[in-house]
Amino acid sequence: MTTAVESEPGAKPGPARSGLVAISRAPWWVRYALLVVGLAVALRLPNDLYPAVAVDILCWALFAVSVDLLLGFTGLMSFGHAAFWGTSAYVAGIAAIKAGLPFPLAVLTGAVAAAVIAVPIGYLAVKRTGIYFAMVTLAFAQMIYYVANKWGSVTGGENGLQAVPRELGGLDLSDEFYFYYAALPIALLGLWAAWRIVNSPFGRVLVGIRDNPARARALGYPVHRYKLTAFVLSAFLAGLGGGLFAMGHQFVSLDVLHWTTSGKAVIVVVLGGIGTLWGGVLGAALLVRLEDWLSFSGFEQIGLVTGTIFVLAVLLFRRGIWGTAVALIQRWQARRGRTDG
Repeated sequence: MTTAVESEPGAKPGPARSGLVAISRAPWWVRYALLVVGLAVALRLPNDLYPAVAVDILCWALFAVSVDLLLGFTGLMSFGHAAFWGTSAYVAGIAAIKAGLPFPLAVLTGAVAAAVIAVPIGYLAVKRTGIYFAMVTLAFAQMIYYVANKWGSVTGGENGLQAVPRELGGLDLSDEFYFYYAALPIALLGLWAAWRIVNSPFGRVLVGIRDNPARARALGYPVHRYKLTAFVLSAFLAGLGGGLFAMGHQFVSLDVLHWTTSGKAVIVVVLGGIGTLWGGVLGAALLVRLEDWLSFSGFEQIGLVTGTIFVLAVLLFRRGIWGTAVALIQRWQARRGRTDG
């Protein structure tokens, strides 16, 4: 049976596939070179930035990629993804404090908890589309925010969870520099999982559902089931980022569940490039670094700057930074091909 994404012969690839298609069709040495450069940057990052900022970049990169998995590859705009990011942060923090779990197990526990609560939320939300889907996710996220605020005996309420330990055997991870390298493998596994999802037959079906759900349904694909699966996978990836965020800061506050956190993740995805996957990583690095620089410079209206950047990105770089760069490279290759021909 032909997959939904392949249903239109000769059709141009959608924006959510163009960047990945361009990379996948590049010579093998180009792909390996990009991989090596990316790993080198990741390994070098805490030497060039404050290690705490480097850890935040890892966390927000995972969060942005999880949102892009829904927005760019499934066509679902979630305004409530902070529910999964924050739930994982709280569960991971509680698991580390109460059960004394090593931080990788605590992070995994938080991510699983995020995926579990995503099942009923997604089951109800994926039956809606467009702004209605976004509002349903936002409503559930605010409900979880309210529960966390009122359940002070467990979550700490307005005081949050403090002194979250990050144990790993006998290793001393109190230094942010060493914690970054302990957290890096988890972040890389999460990013690899996202890449594997979108480059699998399952990912191609998601793009087909995004482009034409009626046609995908006619081809025999259970659209709601695919959307729900993508929703749960996205929540799990967001949970990985949220758990690492709790361990990195050793503190969990209600801000991790606030709707503005979901909005920030969407801004990161739009800045990097919707549907490019790696654009979320780039957007996270730029936005986190900018916020850090503004805070140290004494500038208090950080939201004004990030909001302005979001507006400019929408107006001037509609494909985002990564998407625009890929489009320029493709245009240059096309002109070169016509010249050679």
